[in-house]
Amino acid sequence: MIEIYCTIEFKNACRIYNSACTTTTRCCLLHSVPRTSLIQSNQRVALPSVDVRGRIMRSGEADREMEMGSVVVEKVGGRSSVTSCFSRYPLKFVIPKKVGSSKTDAVWVYALNYGGGIVSARVGSNALLAIIPDPVTCFSTARYCQKQVFCVLPDSNLVMVDWITSGRHESGEKWDFDLYRSSNNIFLEDGQPLFLDTMLLDKEKIGCVQEHMHNYQVIAMIVLLGPKVQYVQNRVQDHVKEVMSEQLQHPSAAWSHQRDKADHFITKPSFIASCSAFGPKRIGLLVRVAAETTESVYKFLRHQLAPLEPMIGVPPYR
Repeated sequence: MIEIYCTIEFKNACRIYNSACTTTTRCCLLHSVPRTSLIQSNQRVALPSVDVRGRIMRSGEADREMEMGSVVVEKVGGRSSVTSCFSRYPLKFVIPKKVGSSKTDAVWVYALNYGGGIVSARVGSNALLAIIPDPVTCFSTARYCQKQVFCVLPDSNLVMVDWITSGRHESGEKWDFDLYRSSNNIFLEDGQPLFLDTMLLDKEKIGCVQEHMHNYQVIAMIVLLGPKVQYVQNRVQDHVKEVMSEQLQHPSAAWSHQRDKADHFITKPSFIASCSAFGPKRIGLLVRVAAETTESVYKFLRHQLAPLEPMIGVPPYR
């Protein structure tokens, strides 16, 4: 398995949207649609200390020759600009000249890499970090692991989407991978845990994953944290409450019918969402989604995260 260790420090608003491309290693075959990165001024993006065999090296162990990549974005003439950019295989950065409205002071960075990995990010005061990827789609027999660790201040802002599809349906693969593990941890500046979450789907431990999913093909998690996204939090909570109340009170064609092992029909919504607040003074919101189609989750994300457009330049998942 190829792993990339990434440390990121953000002092202003930014968006990270790393990508995972198809690998050819037997133990980790992963496919995902390329994802984009947006970084605004005064941030540093560094992916140091990794070799192509997947051994994660300790910080400071390797010199510039072993560094996989770094991006520095600073204010130049009052605008956010890339002042330093370096990357090498298995990592590649692509920086377009313009994305979105010229009124948005932001730099976009497309980051391409292979496999899973570890991302560690510090979100500065009044900063916004938005991680808004396309879903991970694991091949049959794949083993995929990723871990994201965030350090935040009381006025930091974070939008993080983490989601997975059941596999390549055109190849007949549905929850056919061997292992999927995704951890997302948020810590306060003093090291106190604010949010700890791990999603683990292990065929060796739970058997056939598909049997536990009841025909749901997409699992998603959205984390919204901080004062800048308070409006988005309220919007999502109101929408989820309205949609789920309507579905439970008035079942419709949006519900699906499935036979269980006892040959009984099970009726259930094709789209399920829930919300729960976390942290001091309920500063964070956790949203979980299970759906039968990827398109329905894209639609949900596009609609609910639309208010981010003024901050990141374009509407998410447009």
